Amino acid sequence: MNWTDFKTQLAQNPELHLQFEFAENQRVHPSFHITEIKQANITSVDCGGKMNAWTEIIVQLWEPGLHEEERSMKVSKAISIIDLVEKMLPLNPHSPVKIEFGNDSFDTRQMHPQDFEISKDEIIVKLTADKTECKAIGRGQTCGTPKEKVKLSQIETSCCAPNSGCC
Repeated sequence: MNWTDFKTQLAQNPELHLQFEFAENQRVHPSFHITEIKQANITSVDCGGKMNAWTEIIVQLWEPGLHEEERSMKVSKAISIIDLVEKMLPLNPHSPVKIEFGNDSFDTRQMHPQDFEISKDEIIVKLTADKTECKAIGRGQTCGTPKEKVKLSQIETSCCAPNSGCC
């Protein structure tokens, strides 16, 4: 989901309470804060030797140690934070969005907003895990090695499997 789509979903429901589900039936505590919104410009070289560049928008959530609030923020408050950020930092509207979150029982990670669910007075952003990928496979390569020279099982499991010869 890109930044524009994410903001549009929120803007359609300003009076609802915002909630994030990071695993099945597990939600970020309602006392969460949006601590920052980052625009990350990423430049990389993949295992096939090709340079790649893209931008991501990362919304960081934080649960305070003391769970003061038992009700999550309204979407309108999240939108006001977004507006504040965008006055200072023009965000790429086509960039994919990631939600960064972790707490005492869930390691910090970046997840993709997969879906929005409206339930009573809440909009629940359903998150899904980010996955690694081998960009070289899509170009007919695996880790700089022509596809026909790599065993099929290595391609299916990982382009940089321990015995693949690329890492």
